[in-house]
Amino acid sequence: MSSLDIRNLEIHVEGKPIVKDFTLNVPKGEVHALMGPNGSGKSTLAKALAGHEDYQIVAGEASLNGQNILKMEVDEIARAGLFMAFQYPSEIPGVSIANFIRAALTARLADNEELDAARYYRRLYEKMDLLKIDRKFTARSVNEGFSGGEKKRCEILQMAMLQPHFAIMDETDSGLDIDALKIVSHGVNTMRGPDLGILLITHYQRLLDYIVPDKVHVMWDGRIVRSGGKELALELEEKGYDWVKEEVAVV
Repeated sequence: MSSLDIRNLEIHVEGKPIVKDFTLNVPKGEVHALMGPNGSGKSTLAKALAGHEDYQIVAGEASLNGQNILKMEVDEIARAGLFMAFQYPSEIPGVSIANFIRAALTARLADNEELDAARYYRRLYEKMDLLKIDRKFTARSVNEGFSGGEKKRCEILQMAMLQPHFAIMDETDSGLDIDALKIVSHGVNTMRGPDLGILLITHYQRLLDYIVPDKVHVMWDGRIVRSGGKELALELEEKGYDWVKEEVAVV
């Protein structure tokens, strides 16, 4: 089965171990939520898997559909089918949204292929309408001067256009009001299906009211300490994270 498979991963930042003996398998077609308090290593995991040079992977394996992504460059990871939606999306001054997404799609084509411009814009406008993004945004520089909600919708737009095999979404609900959260969640839910696996990183239950996960994992001190169904997120909402330390992490 196609999957994002992470085994015994250890990640250091400036020589300090942040992620420790982390193991997780996300099959294609499933949505897994990774929850945990600040400092537990969730964002470190996401950035390291994306190939960020400040995060040193010192042990373990990570593969995408059987391909070792730890040996790949950042662009190779993306072309292999892994999409990263970060908590704080970067601004790219001077590069329009339309040209940015078009370049990303073109990079995936074979040497003798060309992107059909008319079809591209039809799809782009369709996805923008779904996410309630003004079509004038096609000419705006990526994320420059955007609100938090606009940045997150732009990330989901990219994801919808690129159609990755797997997506890691890091704190997608951060900075969103309830209306923006509903729009972003609707966009993600329209992409759910057998061709996409999602690892959804979040602190809070509220996102999971709209994007209901197949499985929930609790991360504490760099490792997964408990896994379960969607009811586990409700338990975290009720009890907070202290019980994880008291009842699980110290065992």
